[in-house]
Amino acid sequence: MSHASAPIGPDQPMARFGGRLATGLLEVSHDPAALDTGGWWAVAHDFEGRLTCARFAQVRPDPVPVPAGPRWQGPRPDSWHSSLDRAAYTAGVRRIREHIAAGEVYQANLCRVLSAPLPDPDPARSDIDALTALLALGNPAPYAGTIRLPEHGIEIATASPELYLHRDGRSVSSGPIKGTGRTEHDLLDKDHAENVMIVDLVRNDLGRACATGSITVPDLCVVEKHPGLVHLVSTVAGRLRDGAGWPELFAASFPPGSVTGAPKSSALRIIDALETAPRGPYCGAVGWVDADRQRAELAVGIRTFWIDRADPAGPVLRFGTGAGITWGSDPEREWDETELKAARLVAIASGQHVE
Repeated sequence: MSHASAPIGPDQPMARFGGRLATGLLEVSHDPAALDTGGWWAVAHDFEGRLTCARFAQVRPDPVPVPAGPRWQGPRPDSWHSSLDRAAYTAGVRRIREHIAAGEVYQANLCRVLSAPLPDPDPARSDIDALTALLALGNPAPYAGTIRLPEHGIEIATASPELYLHRDGRSVSSGPIKGTGRTEHDLLDKDHAENVMIVDLVRNDLGRACATGSITVPDLCVVEKHPGLVHLVSTVAGRLRDGAGWPELFAASFPPGSVTGAPKSSALRIIDALETAPRGPYCGAVGWVDADRQRAELAVGIRTFWIDRADPAGPVLRFGTGAGITWGSDPEREWDETELKAARLVAIASGQHVE
């Protein structure tokens, strides 16, 4: 019979995913090949390419703790600012539509990073795992979790609804999300077209690491309901080719297609020109790999908070939000989509009551 363990200090390395708590940090590696060697690893892969893999000695059942006490003192609700304001973001949407008209890209994801100072620099009052607990109550998500590696500058709390990579032996799958609305009736033909476009991209990405002929699409444009919104979700599956492991999987599929665009190389170039802040863990990958059992679950790092303690002004909480831009995009509607995606989670992190 499992029972909750004693609390871990806010300065101690840990990871929490799927009702399991990992403690006893053994090593940290930046080599994806380490994930094929053995042990249980927490994985954080920044959008810009920094991969951090942390192997832990103990992994035990442990539910997300009930939020209690002053372990999380979030930012003031009015202290958030965006790397792109409304004018800059809508101008970016119009610029992407120009690239589409010129035939350079079919779709590109335009994102912005929200930042707010934490009122108390004490880690005991800005424990990222305590934020995970609040999110679990106010915005439950299938790939929620925590990675806390203070000495390596990684403090991440995710409430991601999107599967980047699932692995079971040689079988792999991805669950790209494209299309977001308050209700199913908000979803447009544009959302379905965008989803199909990204499914094709993910098929091609996984195909670079999988055996010829093994790629399938078990689900296409399924409506999933999440707190406060709905998504269109598809599933792409395949079987790893002989000799392919984590280095080949990441090389073939990272960064995730749903948060870049198609063609990916053109979308990444456009993103780099238009976005003014690094995405960091946002739109990267976050999750776990059990190398002994060849099982893994990595989420796309959306609906994800991270603490930046390197800022000269003091610790800052960051959160990313974005939208996929196509020829059919309306700039104001796309801005509103980024607001919808952020509103509930930012309110939770700021200590506001959310219905």
